[in-house]
Amino acid sequence: MTSITTTGRAARPQRRSAWRRRDAATGYAFVAPAVIGAIAFVIVPLGAVIWYSLHEWNVLANTFTFVGPQNYQDMLTDGALHDSLLASLWFSLGVVVLNITLSLFLAVLLNQHLPGTTLFRVLFFTPVVVSLVAWTIVWGFLLQADNGINGFLAEFGITGPNWLRNNVTAMISVIVVQVFKNVGLNMVLFLSALQSVPEEIQEAARLDGAGAWRRFFSITLPMISPTMLLVAILTVVGSLETFALIDVLTDGGPGTSTTVLVFYLYRQAFEFNQFGYASAISVLLFVIVLALTLLQWQTRKRWVFHES
Repeated sequence: MTSITTTGRAARPQRRSAWRRRDAATGYAFVAPAVIGAIAFVIVPLGAVIWYSLHEWNVLANTFTFVGPQNYQDMLTDGALHDSLLASLWFSLGVVVLNITLSLFLAVLLNQHLPGTTLFRVLFFTPVVVSLVAWTIVWGFLLQADNGINGFLAEFGITGPNWLRNNVTAMISVIVVQVFKNVGLNMVLFLSALQSVPEEIQEAARLDGAGAWRRFFSITLPMISPTMLLVAILTVVGSLETFALIDVLTDGGPGTSTTVLVFYLYRQAFEFNQFGYASAISVLLFVIVLALTLLQWQTRKRWVFHES
């Protein structure tokens, strides 16, 4: 009897060890696709871009010459690159501020359960699922000198500007078109966050005499601040990666007023065949996006509450 008991006790750790190995293998199997995908589609391409940025790569001449940090040094004296960085700054600022403000305002309106809410929601979310190229082409017609918007303004005796042929109005136009394209998505995210704010807290503040504005800034905004952080990160990254809209609507013009960094990168690679220099610009863009994302993430402790 003693030997049987001893054998049973010895078998239990072996079974537990087998179960642990089986559980570990199952866990590795589940995470393997994500890890392999990240390595194949993120880490390896990023490493390749950094490697290319250290070379002068001319496809037409079939040359691939190691130049070290020369491409990065050239960026310091490239006036056109500096102009594209400035254009990206104005474009991103306009898109982020206008998009977040408008989407939050629309979400607050929708949360009031006013008549026509469903139609209102559909109208603003429809551009999100519409093809970006089709959306941009339509706006290209609307912003022509004698069509669309200016034709409407002419009915009231107002002479509209040539929207896409002036530096300032061209930048304003691409900002507005980009905002209207994506504001519906952020609106839905904010609406979901607003509907998760407990009504009991709002009612208690109302009974204590807090007005609508005080309740919004002291209760609603702090409680939806995690969603605000998510929307801010997505909007900033999206604004810095905008390419198709610029390509179709203004082609970077007039002059270089709407040549944002991604569009300048595209020109260096596929118009001037400077793939090494374009790779260096890609690294610069990656660093900018990473830095802004980390900045927002680190500063969240000051203004983001109720994180779960």
